[in-house]
Amino acid sequence: MMNNNLFKRVTDRIDSYRDAMIELQIGLCAIPAIGPENGGDGELLKADFLKKRLIDLGFKNFQHYNAQDQRVTSGTRPNFVTIIEGQNKSRFVWIITHLDIVPPGEIKLWSHDPYSAYVKNGHLFGRGAEDNQQDMVASIFAAKAILDEGLTTPNSIGLGFIADEETSGRTGLHHVMAVNDKLFGHDDLIIIPDSGNSQGSLIEIAEKSMLWMKIKTTGKQCHASKPQLGNNAFVAASHLVTRLSELKKLFPKSNPLYDPPASTFEATKKEPNVGNVNTIPGEDIFYIDCRVLPDYRLDDVVEAINLIAGKIENKFQVNIEISPVFYLQSPPPTPPDSPVVIALQEAIRNVYNLKAFAGGVGAGTLASYFRRKGFPAAVWSKSSLNAHQPDESCPIDNMLGDAKVFAHIFLQN
Repeated sequence: MMNNNLFKRVTDRIDSYRDAMIELQIGLCAIPAIGPENGGDGELLKADFLKKRLIDLGFKNFQHYNAQDQRVTSGTRPNFVTIIEGQNKSRFVWIITHLDIVPPGEIKLWSHDPYSAYVKNGHLFGRGAEDNQQDMVASIFAAKAILDEGLTTPNSIGLGFIADEETSGRTGLHHVMAVNDKLFGHDDLIIIPDSGNSQGSLIEIAEKSMLWMKIKTTGKQCHASKPQLGNNAFVAASHLVTRLSELKKLFPKSNPLYDPPASTFEATKKEPNVGNVNTIPGEDIFYIDCRVLPDYRLDDVVEAINLIAGKIENKFQVNIEISPVFYLQSPPPTPPDSPVVIALQEAIRNVYNLKAFAGGVGAGTLASYFRRKGFPAAVWSKSSLNAHQPDESCPIDNMLGDAKVFAHIFLQN
């Protein structure tokens, strides 16, 4: 049973941290941590800043699982955990957040410098403010409240700070679990606070399969005034983009567990082709992001894309090269009656006065790595759903409220 007086002491502590939580958020936003696939130099500066702040806040026990990556200046992609021992030293409550962010996109769409965070109308604005710093900061100050109250929790506490979540994950959690396959236990409560809904009532237990494809179309470059001398790769690629809408009909199943309920196939990133208006491009590159219901094999999706591309090749006399950027077949869902889901439901009911439910999403999170190895991880946060958008923000009250949810779970038996 939860000791309500004890929990009240902890929540009062968390409320007293409001200004410190804002300060840490602003400091984190000021250090871009973008992976090399997205044109950045990695997460090391942000990780170093965060660890120093954690030490200042009273955290002492750290373990590092850095991965080598020669694509970044430091050669290092940082992953680390900090641990607070509880009465049970072999069972942990884990809160795992990620260090990296996505690029800001079109700067002109932002109201302010995305890396200079600010507070307005009870929200904190800046790239990474919601994804994933809202709950990174919340987890830190939930654990700090336990430390400052001098409490020993029933289970041990683990906070993980992971690189490379926004891209492949190979130098992030995948690397950590390969280096130390005993770090996480199957009886641990593993929470990934990286998705949710605006009410805080969704506990994500299932994710769609993820497939990112790079599609390169090669034609023949020439002067735009004499198109007969060339072969417009951009035009062919544009026709391919529209033809790829056929994937929705080829893979039509729907499942109300997921939001959205159907598989999605979206053309996204496009690389520059020619640098001037009066040249017909001989090469064009774009990418497609597929979020596929687990009913379907990703190999079948790849085959369908190749068949569609083959028709475009024949029609426009171009060459189309298709290569996977990210490929993750969805693992089995976390059982809705697993201990971590029940613990979250109890904490959410206590803090937010809500009856939380288990569901699925189209986004991909670190939970998929755990589920592939049989760990019943759950994904939860009270989210404003503006990650990856201009003027990304999080309500300050969400940081405080989510910290209280985590603290409640720390105190549960």
